[in-house]
Amino acid sequence: MPLLRLGVSLQPRWPLDDGASVLRAARHAEELGFDHVAVGNRLLESGFGLDTDPLVLLSAVAGTTTRLRLLTSVLVAPYYPALVLANQAATLDVVSGGRLILGVGTGWNPDEFTAVGVPARERGARTDDHLAAAKALWTRRPADFDGPFTTLREARLGVPPFTVGGPPVWVGGHSDAALRRVLRFGDGWYGTGADAAEVSDVRRRLHDLAGDTGNAGRLTLASAAFLTPPGIPAVVPPPGRPLGGAAPTAASVADDLGRLAEAGLTACTLWLPVAAEHVGRAMEWITAEVAPRLT
Repeated sequence: MPLLRLGVSLQPRWPLDDGASVLRAARHAEELGFDHVAVGNRLLESGFGLDTDPLVLLSAVAGTTTRLRLLTSVLVAPYYPALVLANQAATLDVVSGGRLILGVGTGWNPDEFTAVGVPARERGARTDDHLAAAKALWTRRPADFDGPFTTLREARLGVPPFTVGGPPVWVGGHSDAALRRVLRFGDGWYGTGADAAEVSDVRRRLHDLAGDTGNAGRLTLASAAFLTPPGIPAVVPPPGRPLGGAAPTAASVADDLGRLAEAGLTACTLWLPVAAEHVGRAMEWITAEVAPRLT
């Protein structure tokens, strides 16, 4: 079976009077052998857990861990001016020793777009502009860039990234426009709740869109998946089909993950819709009961 790297989302609603609890959970994830932790990007309260800036929180996680990869899952690129995005991501890449994976998407929340003063209708074009500008800043010193929303003249980014060429970029989305964005700017595709059939379909579509360039073969295929371990109550409904079905067992979860791996997925972020106090037990169940079945 192909190797599938497992990560865990740090999205539960951690107690505000103990902000370090999320950092302890990240250290515990590293101790248990998880590949990465992930943090989403919400500016307004969502009701689904921790609503923070992912680059800020993952910077704190970087300081309390040594091996764990750090995934923005996903950062809404249009919210950030291109220069700010490039500099913040490069800073985190440096302080983490190259552990950042920049998962990006175009966003969807009309209230947040209104609040930040960015027209939602421009989200795709702004994402393309910001990613292209960031790539220019990460790879050229000085950098010139002309885009619809960003203009740079002999710009030298405040801090060059630790990773040559900049941190790996995983682009989210399922539309043809999103998959073209993956091929233009990405090192990988990042899905949400994808099943094996969808992963296979995305893989085929990427190869079709890439044509005979061979560009699709270099891409990582990754996705978030939803999991409520047995015996641990969910505090919010999962926003998609849960791994292992409505009554998951270690065997049914491992079977679903195995099918994803066979379809081409190489990294899976487990989104746990459980209370913060149960996250440690949920992670321990995954590593003790599920992960051994994948090897």
